[in-house]
Amino acid sequence: MNHRPITEDDLHAYVDDVLEPERRAEVGAYLADHPEVAKRVAGFADQRELLRAALAPIAEEPLPPELNLSRIVESRTRRPPPTWWAIAAMLLLSIGGLGGWVVRSSVEPSPGGLAALAQEAAYSYNVYAPDRVRPVEVRASDAAQLVQWVSSRLNRPIRVPDLANSGYRLMGGRLVATQHGPAAMFMYDDDHGSRVVVLTRPMTSADQNAPMTAQSSGSASGFAWADNGIGYSLVGEAPAETLRPIANEVRRQARAI
Repeated sequence: MNHRPITEDDLHAYVDDVLEPERRAEVGAYLADHPEVAKRVAGFADQRELLRAALAPIAEEPLPPELNLSRIVESRTRRPPPTWWAIAAMLLLSIGGLGGWVVRSSVEPSPGGLAALAQEAAYSYNVYAPDRVRPVEVRASDAAQLVQWVSSRLNRPIRVPDLANSGYRLMGGRLVATQHGPAAMFMYDDDHGSRVVVLTRPMTSADQNAPMTAQSSGSASGFAWADNGIGYSLVGEAPAETLRPIANEVRRQARAI
């Protein structure tokens, strides 16, 4: 039986307990097989509970008489609509029920520039690299279609790096959503179970041009840089001395576009 790939949206919906039972079971089985992703999802859940605990005193406060539903219904025909502060108060009371990524983003500032790009690449690696069923959306046999697709969505000419001389063959790629817009993800395998991911997207105002720097997130590490408004990040679980020449090769090929 073929299952849809597990996405970031599925992971956050799992934390928020809003998935259909069948889909929740699929995500649960996926997390059981991918401990690194499960650890990250557990962090989301912990932060959700901390946020709920912090907002609990607000949620437990008695409802102001002005916001009593029966009183609002009774008076709606003879009084003007609630003022802006009343609407804001109702919204505040509902915050306690929100969780997962949306709330996490609202209370925790997102990194920018290369740090954000490296984090996005690490997330993509942790979600898709361990997947042995469908790690990529478009396979290497359709590389021309992949190039056309991602170049169109990113509004930039994108070249799929050829890492054969570095010992890695292209498996394929996909578009992934990030907080800074769509990004192209390319995945490679060395035929011995080791995989690396290259993530690229247009940069925002920060780090339009930035030198290559080492980055790490959990067990994933790699390098990130930006040239002429396009950011690149190579991520894997190999030692830094192994990944650096591969990152240099990606940068060399990208500059040749």
